[in-house]
Amino acid sequence: MKENGSLSIHSENIFPIIKKWLYSDQDIFIRELVSNASDAIMKLKKLNDMGEIQLPDDPHFKIQVLLDDKKKLIQVTDNGIGMTTEEVKQYINQIAFSGAEDFLDKYKDKTDQDQIIGHFGLGFYSAFMVADQVQIDTLSYQENAEPVQWICDGGTEYKIDSSNRTERGTTITLYVGEEGEKFLNEYTLKNALQKYCSFMPVDIYFENVNAPSTEKSETDKATEEDIPKPINNPSPLYLKHPNDCTDEEYKAFYKEVFFDFQDPLFWIHLNMDYPFKMKGILYFPKLKNEFETMEGQIKLYCNQVFVADNIKEVIPEFLLLLKGVMDCPDFPLNVSRSFLQNDGYVNKISNYISKKVADKLKSLYRKEKENYEKYWEDIHPFVKYGCLRDDKFYDRMKPFVIYKTTNGDYVTLEEYLERNKEKHEKTIFYVTDEHQQAQYISFFKENDLEAVILPSNIDQPFISHLEMKENEITFKRVDSDLSDVMKVKDDTTSDDEQKEVNEKIEKMFHEALGKEDLKIQIENLKSENISAMILLEEQSRRMQDMSYMFGNLAPGMFKEEQTLVVNKRNYLVQKLLDLQQKEDKKEDVKLICEHLYDLALLSHKPLDADSMSRFIKRNQEILNRLVE
Repeated sequence: MKENGSLSIHSENIFPIIKKWLYSDQDIFIRELVSNASDAIMKLKKLNDMGEIQLPDDPHFKIQVLLDDKKKLIQVTDNGIGMTTEEVKQYINQIAFSGAEDFLDKYKDKTDQDQIIGHFGLGFYSAFMVADQVQIDTLSYQENAEPVQWICDGGTEYKIDSSNRTERGTTITLYVGEEGEKFLNEYTLKNALQKYCSFMPVDIYFENVNAPSTEKSETDKATEEDIPKPINNPSPLYLKHPNDCTDEEYKAFYKEVFFDFQDPLFWIHLNMDYPFKMKGILYFPKLKNEFETMEGQIKLYCNQVFVADNIKEVIPEFLLLLKGVMDCPDFPLNVSRSFLQNDGYVNKISNYISKKVADKLKSLYRKEKENYEKYWEDIHPFVKYGCLRDDKFYDRMKPFVIYKTTNGDYVTLEEYLERNKEKHEKTIFYVTDEHQQAQYISFFKENDLEAVILPSNIDQPFISHLEMKENEITFKRVDSDLSDVMKVKDDTTSDDEQKEVNEKIEKMFHEALGKEDLKIQIENLKSENISAMILLEEQSRRMQDMSYMFGNLAPGMFKEEQTLVVNKRNYLVQKLLDLQQKEDKKEDVKLICEHLYDLALLSHKPLDADSMSRFIKRNQEILNRLVE
């Protein structure tokens, strides 16, 4: 039976794949070998199901991964279909001639191909990424089959001989070389197994033959903990029908997969059979802070074998902010990402996922509005990012984007515009910092006005997007404009007299502050308690904010255009006009004007260091004058 020979390479199959990413991750070898072992078992089960063979009742199919760091060995053993000598020559010697594909061609009318993992047949050769020599010992299920041994040292030469194997199945033995020595570490090898094989459909057992012994004496009773347990979960939750899953199971699965101690907010169970097959669960996690939104993780599987995290060609970009597991049987394990990007089938999957997410959010809004509002603080960055990145998602979600108002309730854009149309039609006032803009909020409330609260980084590009999409509406921050309802008309004096007083006040402040470029606006505000306030021109402030957001690459490029609004109904402002007439009070006028300006600035933003020093010194001076 002994035979020496050279490997036959189907280069038209192997080279495009090698050039992509099959061998880009060294730990992929364990995925390929265990996947092949799973295939071998699934093939045997199919033959049994079709009546081609007769297996004992309830055979325990399993895959055993054995580590011997002293001998520098890694073994992967299955009790599957095994191979004859001719099959070894066909499937091993002819690289990239897929055993799985050949099996499917033979039984294409009798079997479900989605349960067979292998697509290309060259995953076995990833073993040479870590091994100097690879040995196969295999025994076919076929009656009177002879056990076969195949050995290759990574070149194009191989040896075939008889094996001493006595049980059906295959053992792949890797004689680990220098490049693969890190996988002789139990922690590293188990991590790779759990990464790729956590949900593989056959029980996988791991054994380190040199691990410290935990043998019990004859008098000790065996416990449940002593029974070997598989390291994988062959029946992950996402394979079950949604109706058969409990909330506790969803939460437990989330914590198991993502190592998150917090419960998710809610989830979407994907269960698609037509026009393509896909199963999975998408979770909306509870965020600890705004920046954590960038740390989502979508794990993509193919027939329960891990492929990769966050493949943007498959998952809509904005959904990568979520956490989830998706299994798409039609994706070959070794397919390249550039192929995915140009594949129409992949686009259909991406669109389907986006639609399912939007449908779930709409359902929550309509049926569980209280919960929807409770979740909003955590999910709004995701929803807004989705609207920015996906026009279809925006169209679906536009009526269900909600805004918290300064009155404490939540409204849609349409609801806000409807209940404020008589006060400021088509204008949405908003707040970015409730603490810093507290005076403006109070002023709004005094005038029976409301604003929406938009404190997140994503809100600025989002409102610009809304203005572009809904071109009739305008967003204005509460410190950018005064609504007409905040003002009162002065019927006691003529227009000429009002103009004269306004010019006096404006001149007084210009002279006191020495800021000729400062815009000063004189108004009769309803609230007499406000002496002065700062308004910022909306568009210039937005450009400045964007400059800061993107690293302040051009400081000073966008100048902050301030307007000082002086309320001539305020008692202090009226007294200033009287003091202005007295020669010995000129210094007091300057002092008070400067102080009113700083107070207006403080209600808008913190003073810089120099301004704060002057403000404190001026406070001291005013107090001194009060006690004189």
